[in-house]
Amino acid sequence: MPADNPTRSIGNRLKHICIIMDGNGRWAKKRFMPRFAGHKAGLNTVRKIVGSCVEQNIEVLTLFAFSSENWRRPKQEVTLLMELFASALTREVKKLHENNVQLRIIGDLSAFSEKIQQLVNEAIALCADNTGLILNIAANYGGRWDITQAARQIAHKVEQGEISIDDIDESMIEDHLSLRTMPEPDLFIRTGGEKRISNFIIWQLAYCEFYFTDTLWPDFDKKIFEKAIQSFFSRQRRFGRTGDQLTSLKK
Repeated sequence: MPADNPTRSIGNRLKHICIIMDGNGRWAKKRFMPRFAGHKAGLNTVRKIVGSCVEQNIEVLTLFAFSSENWRRPKQEVTLLMELFASALTREVKKLHENNVQLRIIGDLSAFSEKIQQLVNEAIALCADNTGLILNIAANYGGRWDITQAARQIAHKVEQGEISIDDIDESMIEDHLSLRTMPEPDLFIRTGGEKRISNFIIWQLAYCEFYFTDTLWPDFDKKIFEKAIQSFFSRQRRFGRTGDQLTSLKK
């Protein structure tokens, strides 16, 4: 019998929330504003949701900020997004540090400028010893990339004779993914009306509860966030068991 994954909580314990923050551009377009204005407005929503997670003692929040596919967007928009990313790393990180938030950036950072890479390293270092909410920002991230880079690391260890092929199991793969050491996501939220995961932490979403809302990200507030959380607690998470088994485990 396979061993239970220790990162999966029996019942509805909410430790890790992940969010695709969709709808910034459409929010701006509806207001006859440039798309970048929507991204700036979306940053205000990030502040609110991070604050709400701190208040509710959520352990981990993972936000999809920039996917590996987003480089295909118009060059001017990408340039402005990079400027916003750099600005946020400079201005917002101090607030995160003051609120005991530990910041982590997941994704292939090699594609970013040296300036942004330096800002990332400085931001992570500043918040490294904090013990509150862990905030993961997925930047130039893709779920397929994540699994591929894990496979390469494991293949290298096999090649070097550090491990054998028979040693490879789910646990080893998870230990080489970007969210290693984290509890698996419990609740996945996507704003903006789309109902797909768009190559976001695809391995880790295997047992996650999904919540979709038509609300565009800049309009996503604490009230809607609370509605998503309540939806999570209304569900029964069985992880392959029956409802009767869960009842007996709780006794």
